[in-house]
Amino acid sequence: MASLPAGFLRLVNCLLICVTLSLSSAKSNHRPNIVLILTDDLDISNGGLTPLSKTKKLIGDAGISFLNAFVASPLCCPSRASILTGKYPHNHHVVNNTLEGNCSSIAWQKTEEGHTFPALLKSFAGYQTFFAGKYLNQYGHLEAGGVEHVPPGWNHWVGLEKNSKYYNYTLSVNGIAQKHGSDYGKDYLTDVLANQSLDFLEHKFNFQPFFMMVSVPAPHSPWTAAPQYQNRFNTTKAPEVQISTFMERTSTVLDNAFRRRWTTLLSVDDLVEKIVKQLEVRGELDNTYVFFTSDNGYHTGQFSLPLDKRQLYDFDIRVPLMVRGPLIKPNQTSQMLVANVDLGPTMLDIAGYNVSKTQMDGMSFLPIMEGLMNSSSWRTDILVEYEGEGSNVSDPACPLLGPGVSECFPDCVCEDSYNNTYACVRTVAPSANLQYCEFDDNEVFVEVYNMTADPFQLTNVARSIEQEVLEKMNRRLMMLQSCSGQSCRTPGVYDPRYKFDPRQMFINHSWPHSRLRQKII
Repeated sequence: MASLPAGFLRLVNCLLICVTLSLSSAKSNHRPNIVLILTDDLDISNGGLTPLSKTKKLIGDAGISFLNAFVASPLCCPSRASILTGKYPHNHHVVNNTLEGNCSSIAWQKTEEGHTFPALLKSFAGYQTFFAGKYLNQYGHLEAGGVEHVPPGWNHWVGLEKNSKYYNYTLSVNGIAQKHGSDYGKDYLTDVLANQSLDFLEHKFNFQPFFMMVSVPAPHSPWTAAPQYQNRFNTTKAPEVQISTFMERTSTVLDNAFRRRWTTLLSVDDLVEKIVKQLEVRGELDNTYVFFTSDNGYHTGQFSLPLDKRQLYDFDIRVPLMVRGPLIKPNQTSQMLVANVDLGPTMLDIAGYNVSKTQMDGMSFLPIMEGLMNSSSWRTDILVEYEGEGSNVSDPACPLLGPGVSECFPDCVCEDSYNNTYACVRTVAPSANLQYCEFDDNEVFVEVYNMTADPFQLTNVARSIEQEVLEKMNRRLMMLQSCSGQSCRTPGVYDPRYKFDPRQMFINHSWPHSRLRQKII
């Protein structure tokens, strides 16, 4: 066989070198992938991370844990809407878990749904996108388009119809209903979501960055554990300090709920491990940001409140947030104040999209994760707002308590949060760690907590602190409730000339009085 000319061989070698350099450059310039794992009702104040040992090792220890991460509203649908839009509830107008409260309604679809951060990642940043799990509580409702409706922004859609379940549910698989029963091997939702996620990673396009959002049911009720985990934590009890005011029957119910919540999280821990390991096997882990958080916290007995999440206290509004990814050093913790309205801006920033082009209220905390931001140049406060559903129905088991209570336990230990409407400023700064809240009621009740001296929020100091502090916090609250976009990201400013229209938040309530009080009565 005749030998090839030397010039031809040099040309082939040159071409091979060019192709190799080109592929290497493409790989090094490949925009990071992003994974968001969202739990449902996972607290951090009550030991919620205890069952998640693998998650803490694979994400928290491998990256950064935020110790002051909060939600804009401690309720599933408003909080999830804030995550998707990067907006406070008074701007995305999802106020509770009902269609009437704008949860996955036609109005939401026409106004906000097309402008979520996944839609921007897909349309303008060129990401392939995947969603699996719980979306918004009323998703799939016939009055909102049914499961045939696939929200814009998703290449691959596996959406749960309505609220969290573990068995006997319907998924929308790219708009086609897929019903599931009660066979653990085929139907346990957390495992189904894990398998769907692995399938996406196996078959996605490798030349295109991806965003994957996995929204698991746990540890939301009905707290159904996988069979192999049902008997774990059998001796675990809710901390006694929280249930000392309850009678024995109520304490037993709380202990049972507490341990069942934990057992559901063991399958979440497995899901996280599977996803991280699959990314590692595929050689993609080093170029992927993995976020782990919750839509709100939860309480199991604190302040004689049985089981729910709609309260203004830290156990309901503070959530776990752990992130690993490129340029994030391992074993970090941060005290800086972040909120779920910041998740969208942060992920857009990771993708190289200019967040200032959006109307998002949050801000990117990517500089914090990369060690490029200190507390002196970061925000000092965030807004928390919740609008009650205004129910006039009484619990038939506890008629003497009147309307508005719910979730009644033995001995008529009930929740009163369904009818509450409030707004708070949560401040975390080197000089102050405070919470200031106003209720929309006849007296505009005020609660103020010094979180440094009183971390468990046992003493309302609204009547004892300086009037000047009250007035400043009141004005700051008014500003934040009227903010939009850039004005939500300003540092703590207390402008006495600021005018406030309370109808922007409390849209279903009358306001016959002025909210700027001259004194606390």
